[in-house]
Amino acid sequence: MESCPLIKNILLLDSEGKRVAVKYYSDDWPTLASKLAFEKSVFTKTQKTNARAEAEIGMFDSFVVVYKFISDLHFYVTGGDDENELILATVLQGFFDAVALLLRSNVEKRTALENLDLILLCLDEIVDGGIILETEPSLIAGKVVTHGADGGGAPLSEQTISQALASAREHLARSLLK
Repeated sequence: MESCPLIKNILLLDSEGKRVAVKYYSDDWPTLASKLAFEKSVFTKTQKTNARAEAEIGMFDSFVVVYKFISDLHFYVTGGDDENELILATVLQGFFDAVALLLRSNVEKRTALENLDLILLCLDEIVDGGIILETEPSLIAGKVVTHGADGGGAPLSEQTISQALASAREHLARSLLK
């Protein structure tokens, strides 16, 4: 029986293997300790690779993991052992490029932490409950910056990056004050 591809988790770790932004979509890791152990295991096994130019693919604990590094950030997308690696790589590249767009190509840990709200919204726009929603980076970034702008926001192509980021921050502040 064919089914749609499912994502198990998306991880964004720093150069020491510590969490920057993570999202789990399955119950394969029921506790925080098991999640942290998986993250440490994957980081340890991949830190000596050179996944900077193109994404690398590996099998870890019977999961397919596709990963890519830039600066001091490590991006990972995990699927089941029977998942199509090309689909996982497409999700990874969409996440990677959308983050680069949102951070104006200044993809490093400090900037990522300062814009963590945008990265978390980005994860929500890419995958919901393990099901892939979007992989086109410009559409993901556009949805993030106009997310919840009550339909009154200009499309991303008509906004400057600073306007788009200001709009996203304003929306987040409004949603936190409610």
